[in-house]
Amino acid sequence: MSSGHDHRIDADDGAVHSVWNNALEPACTIEPGDVVRFSCRDATDGQIGPDSTAADVAGLDIEPVHPLTGPVAVEGARPGDVLEVELLELEHQGWGYTLVLPGEFGLGLLPEAFPEPALHVWELEGDVGHFVDGIEVPLDPFPGIVGVAPAADGDHDTNPPRAVGGNLDVKHLTAGSTVSLPVAVDDALFSIGDCHAAQGDGEVCVTGLEAPMSVTCRFDLRSDRTLESPQFRTDGPFTPTGRDEPMVGITGIDDDLYAAAKQAVRGMIDHLHEERGLTREQAYILCSVAVDLKLSEVVNAPNWVVSAYLPERIFPASSDPT
Repeated sequence: MSSGHDHRIDADDGAVHSVWNNALEPACTIEPGDVVRFSCRDATDGQIGPDSTAADVAGLDIEPVHPLTGPVAVEGARPGDVLEVELLELEHQGWGYTLVLPGEFGLGLLPEAFPEPALHVWELEGDVGHFVDGIEVPLDPFPGIVGVAPAADGDHDTNPPRAVGGNLDVKHLTAGSTVSLPVAVDDALFSIGDCHAAQGDGEVCVTGLEAPMSVTCRFDLRSDRTLESPQFRTDGPFTPTGRDEPMVGITGIDDDLYAAAKQAVRGMIDHLHEERGLTREQAYILCSVAVDLKLSEVVNAPNWVVSAYLPERIFPASSDPT
């Protein structure tokens, strides 16, 4: 059942943009306390659909990637204020996808290991996403991008996150969470998009479980506090099922955290390929959607430890390698 809302912004061309720019015309002006229901396109702006194949990934135009819905002008917001955005509800449309771009794009954690494009189109059923071989990934949708317009004029790429938010990909910004954003321009100019039905911490193949969605938010404005970067409050869940569960952990150890992360994911791909029978492309996709990277140690110089955590409950009992 959908939450009530004061405003609705559909993902039509007049309310969708693929850059940050403080000169964009607002799609809507609201008062603090208002509830807004956003319709959000998928991250490729419709280039990938339920019937797509890896051949469609090879021809992908990345220019319109990250179509955002908005911006929303918040009456009274001024630079130095804090915009509080409470995420009330997220609804998927029954399908989504995870893709691996061709290695020549240089995107993702391991582009050198995956020169060819790959794609899995997911069937989403309630709170479960269906993968291959009976693997079921729990869903807990969240917007990958939440942010307000930057102070600097002109167009700004949506890919890197910024102090005003943007492409945070914090998978715990689920329904019931509140994200607080530092306001940089008058009226804040909030936009949202890049919704994911599920994602592992790290989003290692450069996409999570991408899906078109509707997102309902309540907005509040605080002039009694300041922030230098986004903050959030959340109840999680902090494991895929929302409870403690058996995990396989694989470590990466290096004097560079990025190299340690690559090592941990390579090890997890090996594990999924050798112990679970997935192709290496399937394993990479599953890592991006269901494997969490954690900083296990950053104090024992000269080497740091990144661990990759895989929840074992996503596999059918009949496939237990033990």
